[in-house]
Amino acid sequence: MLKALLAAVLGRPSGASPPDRRAADRWIAEGRLDEAIAEYRRVVAVEPGDVGARAKLASLLHRRGHLDAAARAYEEVLADDPGRVNAIGNLLRIRRDQCDWAATEPLRDRLLDLVASARDDDAWLATVDPFLAVTLPLPPADCLRVARHRAARIERDVAATPVDLPRRITGHGERIRVGYVSADFHDHATAHLTLGLYRRHDRRRFEVHGYSIGAADDGPYRRRIRDDCDRFSDLAARSDAEIAQRIAADGIDILVDLKGYTKGDRPGIFARRPAPVQVQYLGFPGTMGASFIDYLVCDAVVAPPGDDAHFSERLVRLEGSYQVNDREQAIDADGGDRARHGLPANAFVYCSFNRPYKIDREAFDCWMRILQRTPGSVLWLYAEGPAAENLRRAAAAHGVDPARLVFGSLLRKPQHLARLRLADLFLDTFTCNAHTSASDALWAGVPVVTRRGNAFATRVGESLLRATGLPELVAGDTEGYEALAVRHASDAAWRLGIRSRLAHARDTAPLFDTDRTARQLDAAYAEAWRRHLAGEPPASFEVPDPAAATIASARGARGTEERPPFLTPP
Repeated sequence: MLKALLAAVLGRPSGASPPDRRAADRWIAEGRLDEAIAEYRRVVAVEPGDVGARAKLASLLHRRGHLDAAARAYEEVLADDPGRVNAIGNLLRIRRDQCDWAATEPLRDRLLDLVASARDDDAWLATVDPFLAVTLPLPPADCLRVARHRAARIERDVAATPVDLPRRITGHGERIRVGYVSADFHDHATAHLTLGLYRRHDRRRFEVHGYSIGAADDGPYRRRIRDDCDRFSDLAARSDAEIAQRIAADGIDILVDLKGYTKGDRPGIFARRPAPVQVQYLGFPGTMGASFIDYLVCDAVVAPPGDDAHFSERLVRLEGSYQVNDREQAIDADGGDRARHGLPANAFVYCSFNRPYKIDREAFDCWMRILQRTPGSVLWLYAEGPAAENLRRAAAAHGVDPARLVFGSLLRKPQHLARLRLADLFLDTFTCNAHTSASDALWAGVPVVTRRGNAFATRVGESLLRATGLPELVAGDTEGYEALAVRHASDAAWRLGIRSRLAHARDTAPLFDTDRTARQLDAAYAEAWRRHLAGEPPASFEVPDPAAATIASARGARGTEERPPFLTPP
């Protein structure tokens, strides 16, 4: 009787074993999230005052996609522990995805204040997600502090479990082995951008390896990337240490991280230094703050001269945009008419196919003013569920008919590009610009209007437009952005001129010249490797337009010990 009474008080049936945190944590590591959630529910039932256990349960619910339950759990945690930074950040991510600005903005301000007031040795800085930091955005100096704390924690974990790695001695004249690491070698934005890159590296100078650390599929993107690499390895099921050993055994000279601090990242691989030169590229719009990453590939717009102090990496600035694009992207021949997508036949159609978390109150307020100044226009967005409902309510609060917001669904890439052609103008977001989605619009022939920013993630739109030959679509402030958007709807002759130039740019602009970007990356990798062979430390340098370097073939013929073609020394 006493045992049954105690069991009832403790929240478990008579005869049930006590909750096992170690088992739950093991299940988390094995990806058995449902079992881990069930076990942590038991922990919380037995120890309701354990805020750490409740925070762990909230995080598990979040990872499993139970967003409403996770948000409630985070809110309860913060009610008892208002300074729990990871709960603030995680709840903020959920509310941003839902475009719930009334909840988002106080959380954002709390996080900004906490980071700004933190000492550099505050351990909790490592709990702030670096991707959240660059997309809030935190000031660049604070983003670097956050990234450094995350990297330091990774380095400590790796130091506790050292492994011996074999080393290949690569001499002058041998092909440089470049390895790309990504969890996104499938139908994903990174694969969309890089699809044409791998086969375009100069095989006289480079051997290209792909290392997949994400879910495997047999779709067209993965098959194409696999076929275009000299070697392709699926290592998702292996530990970071095992992957590092494999990469080192393959004799990789330059290892390129296409993830940074984004979903599916495995920075622990890079922290083990499996390659002599390690590079961050494309996936993460900011610094990794890590001693184990030597270079960051960027351009002079997203990381202008003078900003080097905000990056732990040495900066390799490509002329034009840093972003590679696949100039062979297919667009379905039949994207349907406007009626198929719920759009008015004769309206001016603004669109912004960004993820909802990028839409903040400031951008949306601006968009509503644009709609008010362009009667009959509509705004085409990608959102569903709570985000769509919150945006409709926000439109009504501005006196804009919610029916003027049209919501699109997720489509296959060729279908999405085809439907984009039905839009008249793409409106960029402010706190984190469109990246792949802006390039998609430009490739489909839809102009983009952006606002100049003050950090990498807020300067991507400008980088893309300048590399497309349309710098006049970059506004210096919100008022200029609004004026450009309204002019597109009211000045037909000007609008047609912009669209005509954009149509021509598909065949001529640096942004869509995959061969050009591949040659620039070849030159960048060759210079980084030359410095390594010469015993020189990593240093920032610029890689200009290869078409302007008429001495490229002559230098290449003299051997790889020469400074590579197309290179401007620092």
